Amino acid sequence: MADKPTSGEIFGVPYNFERPSFGRMLSSYWKPGEGMLVEKPFGVGYTLNLANWRSWIVVGVAGALLWQQQQSESKSGDEASADEPVEVLVDDETDD
Repeated sequence: MADKPTSGEIFGVPYNFERPSFGRMLSSYWKPGEGMLVEKPFGVGYTLNLANWRSWIVVGVAGALLWQQQQSESKSGDEASADEPVEVLVDDETDD
Protein backbone atom coordinates (compact mmCIF):
# COMPACT_ATOMS: atom_id res chain seq x y z
CA MET A 1 0.00 0.00 0.00
CA ALA A 2 1.30 3.47 -0.85
CA ASP A 3 1.70 6.06 1.87
CA LYS A 4 -0.70 8.98 1.63
CA PRO A 5 0.94 12.41 1.36
CA THR A 6 0.76 14.43 4.58
CA SER A 7 0.98 17.83 2.90
CA GLY A 8 0.13 19.37 -0.44
CA GLU A 9 -2.74 21.09 -2.23
CA ILE A 10 -6.19 19.98 -3.26
CA PHE A 11 -8.26 22.24 -5.54
CA GLY A 12 -5.80 25.06 -4.81
CA VAL A 13 -6.25 24.87 -1.02
CA PRO A 14 -3.18 23.83 0.97
CA TYR A 15 -3.24 21.12 3.61
CA ASN A 16 -0.64 19.88 6.06
CA PHE A 17 -1.15 16.99 8.46
CA GLU A 18 2.47 16.59 9.56
CA ARG A 19 2.97 16.72 13.31
CA PRO A 20 3.62 20.41 14.06
CA SER A 21 6.65 21.48 16.05
CA PHE A 22 6.67 24.52 18.31
CA GLY A 23 9.07 26.39 16.03
CA ARG A 24 6.99 25.68 12.94
CA MET A 25 3.82 26.86 14.71
CA LEU A 26 5.46 30.17 15.70
CA SER A 27 7.09 30.78 12.34
CA SER A 28 3.91 30.11 10.40
CA TYR A 29 1.97 32.92 12.13
CA TRP A 30 4.79 35.49 11.77
CA LYS A 31 6.13 35.81 8.22
CA PRO A 32 7.39 39.33 7.46
CA GLY A 33 7.26 40.20 3.79
CA GLU A 34 4.40 37.78 3.06
CA GLY A 35 0.76 38.64 2.41
CA MET A 36 -2.06 38.81 4.93
CA LEU A 37 -2.93 35.11 4.58
CA VAL A 38 -0.41 32.28 4.93
CA GLU A 39 -0.74 28.49 4.93
CA LYS A 40 -1.83 26.95 8.22
CA PRO A 41 0.86 25.05 10.12
CA PHE A 42 -1.59 22.17 10.68
CA GLY A 43 -4.88 21.43 8.98
CA VAL A 44 -6.55 22.75 5.85
CA GLY A 45 -6.58 26.28 4.48
CA TYR A 46 -5.07 29.60 5.41
CA THR A 47 -4.55 31.67 8.55
CA LEU A 48 -3.65 35.28 9.37
CA ASN A 49 -0.04 36.43 9.11
CA LEU A 50 0.41 38.50 12.26
CA ALA A 51 3.46 40.25 10.78
CA ASN A 52 1.14 42.01 8.33
CA TRP A 53 -0.63 45.18 9.56
CA ARG A 54 -3.88 44.27 7.75
CA SER A 55 -4.20 41.15 9.90
CA TRP A 56 -4.27 43.32 13.03
CA ILE A 57 -7.14 45.35 11.52
CA VAL A 58 -9.08 42.10 10.98
CA VAL A 59 -8.36 41.02 14.57
CA GLY A 60 -9.44 44.46 15.88
CA VAL A 61 -12.69 44.48 13.89
CA ALA A 62 -13.50 40.93 15.02
CA GLY A 63 -12.80 41.92 18.64
CA ALA A 64 -14.98 45.03 18.36
CA LEU A 65 -17.86 43.02 16.89
CA LEU A 66 -17.55 40.41 19.65
CA TRP A 67 -17.52 43.15 22.31
CA GLN A 68 -20.58 44.81 20.73
CA GLN A 69 -22.46 41.50 20.66
CA GLN A 70 -21.67 40.80 24.32
CA GLN A 71 -22.78 44.33 25.30
CA SER A 72 -26.09 43.98 23.44
CA GLU A 73 -26.72 40.57 25.04
CA SER A 74 -26.07 41.94 28.53
CA LYS A 75 -28.40 44.91 27.89
CA SER A 76 -31.16 42.68 26.55
CA GLY A 77 -30.79 40.53 29.68
CA ASP A 78 -31.38 43.64 31.83
CA GLU A 79 -34.46 44.60 29.84
CA ALA A 80 -35.93 41.11 30.07
CA SER A 81 -37.58 41.97 33.38
CA ALA A 82 -39.37 44.87 31.68
CA ASP A 83 -40.72 42.49 29.04
CA GLU A 84 -42.66 40.37 31.51
CA PRO A 85 -46.30 39.66 30.66
CA VAL A 86 -48.86 42.17 31.86
CA GLU A 87 -52.39 41.24 32.89
CA VAL A 88 -55.05 43.37 31.22
CA LEU A 89 -58.62 43.49 32.55
CA VAL A 90 -61.38 44.33 30.09
CA ASP A 91 -64.83 45.40 31.25
CA ASP A 92 -67.46 43.84 28.96
CA GLU A 93 -70.35 45.99 30.21
CA THR A 94 -71.75 48.37 27.65
CA ASP A 95 -73.88 51.40 28.47
CA ASP A 96 -76.70 51.76 25.89
